[in-house]
Amino acid sequence: MKRTVFLLIVSAVLALGLNAQGAQGTQTGGWKLDKAHSNATFSIRHMVISEVTGKFTDFDITVNAAKDDFTDGILEATIKVASINTENASRDRHLQTDDFFNAEKFPVITFKSTSVEKVGENTYKFNGDLTIRDVTKPVTFEAVHNGVLRTSRGMMSAWKATLSLNRFDFGLKWNKTVESGGLVAGETVTIILTLEFNKPNS
Repeated sequence: MKRTVFLLIVSAVLALGLNAQGAQGTQTGGWKLDKAHSNATFSIRHMVISEVTGKFTDFDITVNAAKDDFTDGILEATIKVASINTENASRDRHLQTDDFFNAEKFPVITFKSTSVEKVGENTYKFNGDLTIRDVTKPVTFEAVHNGVLRTSRGMMSAWKATLSLNRFDFGLKWNKTVESGGLVAGETVTIILTLEFNKPNS
C-alpha cells in the first residue's frame, strides 16, 4: 500500500513538471531570421562633410516571443566582426585592427534584449545590452514594425530598427583629424537593421 501511494505521488510530480514545461513552451515561440531578406548596415561621417556606409554580412538574431508583435520577446543578436564590408578592402582591414574592432581578439558583437516597449501603433523600443570589444553598455534600438503576414509556410514579421552610438564609448579609438579640424572618421555611428523573421506553422 505504501509503495502504491509513493508511486502515485511520484507520477503526480512528474505530470506537474511536464505540464509546466508544456505551458512554458506555449508562452514562447521561435522566430527565425530570414538572412536572405535581412541586412545589418551602418553609416559614419567621413572627412567631416561626407559619409561612409557599410554592412556586416554574417549575423544572426534569435527571437522567442508568443505574441506576433514581439512585446513579450527576448532577442539575442550576434554579428561577426570579420564580415564587415565597406566596399573597400584596405579600409575593411583597418576596421578589423586594434584601431577599431580588433576582430582577432574580439570576434563578435552581441546584443541581448532586456525589455521591449510598444510606444506607438507600430513603433517600439528594444532595450538591451550591446557588447563591442568586451565593453557592454545599455542601448535602445528605435524600431518600426512593418507588419505580420500569414503565408502558406507560416508567419512572417518585418522590422526596421535604428541605433546611434558613440564609437569611443566602446573602445573604437582611432581619432585622426583633418587639417581643418574634425575627425577623419566621425564619432557617431548609426546602425540600421532591416529584418525579416519567419515562424513556421506548428
